[in-house]
Amino acid sequence: MTDLHGILLVDKPGRQNPSSHTGSPVSSHLPTSHDIVQRVRRLSRQKRIGHTGTLDPMANGLLVLCLGVATRLVEYYQGHDKTYDARVTLGRATNTYDAVGQTVAQADVPPLTEAGVENALAAFRGQIAQIPPVYSALKQGGESLHRKARRGETVKVSPRNVTFHEIRLLSFTAPAEISLRIRCSAGAYVRSLAHALGQALGTVAHLSFLRRLEAGPFSVADASTMPAIEKAAADGQLPDMLFAPDAGLSMPRLTVSEEEQVRLGHGQKIGRGRPFPVRHTPFPDARNPAGAQQAGLAAAYDQSGRFLGIARARAGDGSADGTVWKAEKWLAQQLGAQS
Repeated sequence: MTDLHGILLVDKPGRQNPSSHTGSPVSSHLPTSHDIVQRVRRLSRQKRIGHTGTLDPMANGLLVLCLGVATRLVEYYQGHDKTYDARVTLGRATNTYDAVGQTVAQADVPPLTEAGVENALAAFRGQIAQIPPVYSALKQGGESLHRKARRGETVKVSPRNVTFHEIRLLSFTAPAEISLRIRCSAGAYVRSLAHALGQALGTVAHLSFLRRLEAGPFSVADASTMPAIEKAAADGQLPDMLFAPDAGLSMPRLTVSEEEQVRLGHGQKIGRGRPFPVRHTPFPDARNPAGAQQAGLAAAYDQSGRFLGIARARAGDGSADGTVWKAEKWLAQQLGAQS
């Protein structure tokens, strides 16, 4: 199979049918996001594969993979809001805050009503200071927290600001099952929300089910299951499953002439009037992953509409309107375009 360049949306398998209040951990035979990347790497024979954000082993749903040249665009697909369906089970807490972990506490569940659950959820909507789980991929001193925790080290995690744009109560099944639809910022942990919600309701809790529905512009409705991906690879049809590398880039569009394309491809600047109002993008700057400062970026195309790469607007650098452009990530040669 030749090199593949594009975005593959995977419907990652995970826990499908959470049982109600039990004391046993979920089977550990659940694929990690890394497992999925490795399987796709073998199927596609493409060494360069990246993801735009992992899912916990228990979680299922949308996993966005970038293949080939698209790996150079991963940073522009990170920092998106995410949408999930989640289930919180009251009465049992685990060390991982989800059903995969070991039970660390059990408590009676007080009599609750749907209105009472709704009142408790109100405190978590909007921007909050959230403490991430100790068992997470966050790094401390260059090492993942979960590795430190599994060695028995004491791990202290500082709270950080995250935003829950929407927490909708889908159902409350007494005495202990709460189903939610959640839309949150990147970096928010639904596991931590479940843990804190249990405390707010006067008991303990863990996340018993999680399905990612959306990540930025991408939806699980457009994703393919692993069996479908395996069949497509066997039939030589895996390229048909790929979205273009620029699919979903929420950026202004910059159309360049043949001469401008050559200059940008050689690392030179072009000075020209703006074909659109240059605006900040919702994606983090490559040099500022947290997204505290945004940059004027645009997706560049030739006059036939072929994607060339990412360009950055640089103000006050000599053109008539004070704007010049320079290539930020230039992919024209690798995508087979003229440069």
